[in-house]
Amino acid sequence: MQNVVLIIHLLLALGLIGVVLLQRNEGGGLGMGSGGGPAGARAQTTPLAKVTWVLAAGFIITSITLTIFAAENAAGTSILDRLSPSAEPASDAAPTTPGTELNVDDLLPPPAADGSSAPLTPKAD
Repeated sequence: MQNVVLIIHLLLALGLIGVVLLQRNEGGGLGMGSGGGPAGARAQTTPLAKVTWVLAAGFIITSITLTIFAAENAAGTSILDRLSPSAEPASDAAPTTPGTELNVDDLLPPPAADGSSAPLTPKAD
């Protein structure tokens, strides 16, 4: 059922885009150049405008329906709660706090090319 509503939703979206692009440009943005007449006069409703309203209403209804489907399928927990830790700490190791899982080998510089260990203190120039 959810897939059917999703397909109808996508078809309504494409239809709405097409109908809006077919409409006549009124010219001027934000109500300027509305064709004269009194400031509160309404334009005549065209069949294309009526189709736009029907498609928009259907789009909103399918949007709400898909939201209801998504809410019903939600587990009620955060996705972060469902993530499992990648590595469990060893039982004999001391417990660590988050952010302190550092490996000492990651902090040491790599060995020199000749096989000797690199100095741990920086050189003074």
